[in-house]
Amino acid sequence: MTVSPRIVIVGSGPGGYVAAIRAAQLGATVTILEEQVLGGVCLNWGCIPSKTLLGFIDLGERVRHAQPFGLNIEGPVTYDLARMVARKEEVVRGLVKGIGTLLKQWKITHVPGRGELVSNRQVRITHPDGSSSTLDADAIILATGSSWPQLPQFPIDGQRVLTSKDALDLTEIPRSMVIVGGGVEGCEFACLLSGLGSEVSVVEMMPSVLPLEDEDTISTMTRELKKRKIQLYLNTQISKWTAVDEGVRVTLASGEELVAGHLLVSVGRRLNSGQLGLDQVGVEIGSKGEILVNEKMETSVPGIYAIGDVTGKFMLAHVASAQGKVAVSNAMGRPQAINYDVIPAGIFTLPEIGRVGLTEAQARERGLAVAIGRFKYAGLGKAQAVGEPFGHFKVISDEQTRKILGVHIIGAHAADLIHEAAMAMQGGLTVEDLANMIHAHPTFSEGLMEAAEDVEGMAIHQVRKR
Repeated sequence: MTVSPRIVIVGSGPGGYVAAIRAAQLGATVTILEEQVLGGVCLNWGCIPSKTLLGFIDLGERVRHAQPFGLNIEGPVTYDLARMVARKEEVVRGLVKGIGTLLKQWKITHVPGRGELVSNRQVRITHPDGSSSTLDADAIILATGSSWPQLPQFPIDGQRVLTSKDALDLTEIPRSMVIVGGGVEGCEFACLLSGLGSEVSVVEMMPSVLPLEDEDTISTMTRELKKRKIQLYLNTQISKWTAVDEGVRVTLASGEELVAGHLLVSVGRRLNSGQLGLDQVGVEIGSKGEILVNEKMETSVPGIYAIGDVTGKFMLAHVASAQGKVAVSNAMGRPQAINYDVIPAGIFTLPEIGRVGLTEAQARERGLAVAIGRFKYAGLGKAQAVGEPFGHFKVISDEQTRKILGVHIIGAHAADLIHEAAMAMQGGLTVEDLANMIHAHPTFSEGLMEAAEDVEGMAIHQVRKR
């Protein structure tokens, strides 16, 4: 009689619950521990809630511009934030319930409580009522994610100084907001809040917003933020802040002062590697508290794996899910390694951003000779037809091999469109392969084909000066 391997997973975010289901699919007996709510930060206080609210803003802006399409909308578009938040909570509850249903379907045991390593084969559970018990396991997967940092200079109080979690629960539109950090989260919230009508200022210590993105994406997004009347304070930082009747008074390093209703802290994440018993079983951690893993997602202790944000690799939900599948495969005796070479990502600003692979600067820093192709949304029949003519596609290829090195899209549906480029890169295709693939018309995807053709200066719908 074959005995099913026992796998215990600590954490039920997009890494943990996906790992649990995959392990059950492969025949394991699975227990998943969760201290808070199924789905983790991404589902409950991150990706899904923020994108739900941003979806309302996008819809509102389309309605505002409906008249040229022959739609007569009487009166101005206004937002009821309390109802929007209620709808956001409804979406989240539905998805959390869906995860619970999947766990039951695959006969996965869900145990509320906090998990702590006793050995590489045993986990202690602290239950919500304070009692404890232990679970034996043949393999353990740590998927505890990350949380909001507690920075000494910005003590979170949930009133004046907020995290993204706090901001997503506001039921009254804030008059004004200073956002600390112009990265992905900071820019998404800047678009959300300015769309609601708040006065928004972004303070970023780097010379640009979205400093990890391609230079063309950065310049385009910077213009868009300014069009939204978002004040950008770049290459600077906050030297101090004080509470005032209006909310907060912020003093920049330059000495300039800003007064706003709230201060939103959108910098950094704290890795949830504490209180896991890592020291007592010998699991090695890095300088930032990240759990060190190899390409099989195994830690320094055989039989203990770690996935997701807590590994300090890529803080993206879909990467956590991929890591979870790899960890389970290895735990079940099916050798598999993670490949980080092709990871698509979406940024849900207004407009959206999609990217995969290297930026132009990164490619040149590696000493690669590159050939670049660009195409504007305005040249697409579909974009003109549906009133989404803003944005561009950019394809970066190796000048010698013609292999695709990176693709960057900003515009409508960019986060969805990027996957065609990712698939092409995953398959080792060239820009010629992408250009020669017949694309349906009229679609936004034609922009990728045109950008690939533009590498050779052969884009059909590209307007050029001659």
